[in-house]
Amino acid sequence: MASYRELLAAARAEIGEISTPEAHALLDLGGDETPLFADVRPRDEWDEGHLPGAVHLPRNNLESRAEALIPDKTRPLVVYCESGTRSAFATRTLHELGYESVVNLSDGFAGWKRNGYEFVTPAALTSAQRARYARHLLIPEVGEEGQQRLLDSRILLIGAGGLGSPAALYLAAAGVGTIGIIDPDVVDDSNLQRQIVHSTERLGEAKVDSAKRTIEALNPDVTVVTFQERLDSENIERVLAPGWDVILDGTDNFPTRYLLNDASVWHGIPVVHGSIYRFEGQVTVFDPSGGGPCYRCLYPAPPPPELAPSCAEGGVLGVLPGIVGSLQGSEALKLALGIGEPLAGRLLLFDALHTTFDEVAIRRNAECPVCGDHPTITEYIDYVEFCTGAPRVHAS
Repeated sequence: MASYRELLAAARAEIGEISTPEAHALLDLGGDETPLFADVRPRDEWDEGHLPGAVHLPRNNLESRAEALIPDKTRPLVVYCESGTRSAFATRTLHELGYESVVNLSDGFAGWKRNGYEFVTPAALTSAQRARYARHLLIPEVGEEGQQRLLDSRILLIGAGGLGSPAALYLAAAGVGTIGIIDPDVVDDSNLQRQIVHSTERLGEAKVDSAKRTIEALNPDVTVVTFQERLDSENIERVLAPGWDVILDGTDNFPTRYLLNDASVWHGIPVVHGSIYRFEGQVTVFDPSGGGPCYRCLYPAPPPPELAPSCAEGGVLGVLPGIVGSLQGSEALKLALGIGEPLAGRLLLFDALHTTFDEVAIRRNAECPVCGDHPTITEYIDYVEFCTGAPRVHAS
């Protein structure tokens, strides 16, 4: 029976190897020639530090996880462990699995550090968090680094009603670390047909407090910041002051939508917009900082009062906000993770009565009064009295 040294020598005879300086030089190539680094060490060693952008592919489950984590078998791979021995065996295995261009980092992570090259030490999840988010950790687009990104993310919900309720629950369950909620209302029995973050026992309680209790009971990892007030031109800067990565718009009125849009453009914060009426829902992402349109590109100004719907909420099928709010939550998570293709520039239309989805393209309007080439609106406009009279203008 062959010894370990003999097996290692045989493995190295069958694979290609590369030194640390050579591997580091490949990072400057750019494009498709830049290799992907695969770290085959166990979790505790990975947590102590690893190469930037590396994929964690532990040797003990390499065969079962490789194709999910590295689907492109033609991409150049550099495999490493601490000193280059375990990764030699892993490199041979990857060859056997059909990977066409894979080499072993001969002196491993120890050599990388010895040469003074950059590495990262991630904030490690606790064992309890790994259990809670286990299904996220299995997804290559999320993984442990993505989950940590979610735990570090901050998402503001405008409204704790029909749209905000499902979004809040799923964002909390996903592990979004800080969730802000602004809503001036209290829980009413007419809310309970669709606002699932609240319950009968909380009638008369502030919606922000009710939502906070539900979220914290669902996931203790989440910090909830509440604002029991109506968003207006006087408080919007204070509400945005904590710094939010994404804003989820669950409002049901024009005044707040326009105010929020203008603030998001000036602060460069993407807004996941949703709206519902009876059996119909709409979802889109307004991300002007990413080159996309804003709400005013679609609707430059509010309709005149005589053509606007009542400020009171219209009828809505109870399950509809659950569908639309969940879609908003999905878009918010994608933005927080930096993955996928957000709905920026696309308005998704849902008809619950006929169960159909349609999509309409939205383009940035160069003449937009807020995000256009020559903006004419540079101060907050308070449309609070929109339904009863003329708007008031306030300086930002």
